Amino acid sequence: MDLIATIDRQLGTLAARSLTRRRRITDGACAPRQLVDGRDLLAFCSNDYLGLAAHPQVIEALREGAQLYGAGSGASHLVSGHSRAHHLLEETLAEWMAPHLEQARALTLCTGYMANLAILSALGVDADAMIFSEALNHASLIDGARLAKAGVTVYPHGDVETLTQRLAASSASTKIVVTDSVFSMDGDLAPLPALLAACERHGAWLVVDDAHGFGVLGQNGRGALEHFGLRSRNLIYMGTLGKAAGVGGAFVAAHASVIELLIQRARPYIYTTACPPALAHALLASLAIMGGDEGAERRAHLARLVEQLRGSLRLERWELAASTTPIQPVIIGSNDAALHAASRLHEQGLWVPAIRPPTVAPGTARLRVTLSAAHATDDVARLAQALNELEKAAP
Repeated sequence: MDLIATIDRQLGTLAARSLTRRRRITDGACAPRQLVDGRDLLAFCSNDYLGLAAHPQVIEALREGAQLYGAGSGASHLVSGHSRAHHLLEETLAEWMAPHLEQARALTLCTGYMANLAILSALGVDADAMIFSEALNHASLIDGARLAKAGVTVYPHGDVETLTQRLAASSASTKIVVTDSVFSMDGDLAPLPALLAACERHGAWLVVDDAHGFGVLGQNGRGALEHFGLRSRNLIYMGTLGKAAGVGGAFVAAHASVIELLIQRARPYIYTTACPPALAHALLASLAIMGGDEGAERRAHLARLVEQLRGSLRLERWELAASTTPIQPVIIGSNDAALHAASRLHEQGLWVPAIRPPTVAPGTARLRVTLSAAHATDDVARLAQALNELEKAAP
């Protein structure tokens, strides 16, 4: 058997279905205007929702952090890699989430993907446990459920009634409901109040992946729990620090006993070198901005941009998803049509990615527009005009 030929056939199949992915090389800081593969583009594809990735104060804090702590951590958190910067960041995040979690404590990890693997594999440690997973959950939650030894059942998108029935019928020793808060390819919100009520009624954990809500939702940017005014000891919260926070990494916040269990049991935490302390130092600066007046102003500007885009689009054949978040998907349908639309936008100097299966369901390929507080109103007007004209001219 020719092993390389087998791989080449698989790659050929992806290409024939218009499912080949490619990377683009960007020069300069993450910002709406970037040099991409040598060409100036106006980008609507970053998750840097508050525009903090290139904020001067965050950049200076990163420089300062490198001077204080060096370039790397040298080891895992449980060996010698847990620095003062990591400790201060976890304490600050615990304070942020304290209004929503009893005896709140936080744990930082290198990525949101790792955080979700850590939570589900540590909680779903035996076959007597059951994970109830939302149908549109992020791949990291799906893979976390696969890594766990628990059973898994998938409930339909946003269907609290079906979930409640399954919780009531389950005899599992540990019940774990897991959901995105903001669904990354659709931009809609999970019905968290109803989900939490069902979990409290049936003695289940509610694991909330707030990757796209932390920093954006809530009066103070503290995410989906603040947005909905939730507080419970049944909650386990995951937030990422490389999207609205503009730097990198992730954290889990929950009751102190849950965090201690993760420290003792979660393999993605135990067996990984800690993130560079300089990143944690920079994140302290980022959180200070997010939680202050400037953060509030950036969130208000972002909300106005979302309203502007939705009010400016005049789509008849394509569908603008029902989203009030910075994620504004334009659903086109076929893979080829979505790729063609993205290519035409690129010709006009606009970078909007085409999202295709398996990330989204077959037949729902889309342009995933994401807005940032770093965008100007003229940027959004330019995008809206291009999309309106492109849809009219599409075959």
